[in-house]
Amino acid sequence: MFNPNDPKLRSFISVDPASDFPIQNLPYGVFSANGLAPRLGIAIGDYVLDLWELAQEGRLDVCEPAVFAATSLNAFMALGPSVWTRTRVRISELLRHDHPELRDNDELRKLALLPMKDVKLHLPFTVAGYTDFYSSKEHATNVGVMFRGKENALQPNWLHMPIGYNGRASTVVVSGTKVRRPRGQLKPPNVDAPSFGPCKRLDFELEMGVVIGQPSAMGEMISESRAEEMIFGFVLLNDWSARDIQQWEYVPLGPFQAKAFATSISPWVVTREALEPFRLQGPEQDPVPLPYLRQARPNNYDLTLEIGLRAGAMNEAQSIARTNFKYMYWSSVQQLMHHASSGCAMNAGDLLGSGTISGPEKTQRGSLLEISWNGTEPLELPGGIKRSFLEDGDSLVMRGWCQGDGYRVGFGEVEGTIVAAG
Repeated sequence: MFNPNDPKLRSFISVDPASDFPIQNLPYGVFSANGLAPRLGIAIGDYVLDLWELAQEGRLDVCEPAVFAATSLNAFMALGPSVWTRTRVRISELLRHDHPELRDNDELRKLALLPMKDVKLHLPFTVAGYTDFYSSKEHATNVGVMFRGKENALQPNWLHMPIGYNGRASTVVVSGTKVRRPRGQLKPPNVDAPSFGPCKRLDFELEMGVVIGQPSAMGEMISESRAEEMIFGFVLLNDWSARDIQQWEYVPLGPFQAKAFATSISPWVVTREALEPFRLQGPEQDPVPLPYLRQARPNNYDLTLEIGLRAGAMNEAQSIARTNFKYMYWSSVQQLMHHASSGCAMNAGDLLGSGTISGPEKTQRGSLLEISWNGTEPLELPGGIKRSFLEDGDSLVMRGWCQGDGYRVGFGEVEGTIVAAG
């Protein structure tokens, strides 16, 4: 079996070196085109490869063709890691520049390769459950300093386990979906009683989403190797946040309505296998985690992340921050191990948010709360525009990629525009 991550591989489809979707990536998504129902596809360059068409023609005999006609990735993910690997290897083979099977079949190419600009992309999987973590030490420290001071920036439990809360799967939406400004109870510090109305301090959170492809049984703890096998892939994730609603509601049980109104994810799921060449060791963990959370392998990734904001009358998004997934203190594998450690059953289709990803520098902060330091240092944009928090009409774009030798494994983008509460 050849290595589909080989940097020397080339596709017969022309792919720009700056494209997110070279032959070394092959991310999965759900698309529709030509009036047909949504089905599974792979991104390659500026095209979508229709997996159902390939399966119908007997070119993708790794599972029943009906799996690729589904409107979500869930049935495919349920087939397990060995099928995931065989499928990726076979698709890589079909797309290679020196493999004639698809390259020289004009009729099949016309059916199976569709320009990405002509298709509609959908939510790639049915979200079974959604959990959001709080695993960037830099982010947690920044927020702690703002609200509790330097001496008490991190809560006593933070260095001992990945902190998280259960979010709402029902409001996870695909990139491009407009986000309505939430309403909620508001109580600024200078008033005696709360009121109800539109959020005034709307924010984004730059995160990665982990897509769980295999279940675990209720009552079962999972090992590091088992947790890794359960991870199908990753998406970009923007966990929109109503900071003023959260400030009033979070004591004593944490976020609730402030995070329940919308979470945006990218339409392409980049597989764990495609990210393998970019693995690296995360930050040193001190104190050493309890035995059930210890890692024998490097489980972080060298993955660049960038945030663009188009505000007011701006014609295009302006980059406002760039950071890296490698800074995460608690890895995705540790998050999953901890999540199941109580006996919590995990399901195929579960989504785990990494938590806001910030780096050590001011230019690497992953939320407006940090960038504007809770509104005291407004972000300055071209044309004299300033932002402490998001306003109606603002559009937020997040991008992410791992840079290889002459190619990049990217995620496309996750975009959302804020509309008025109404």
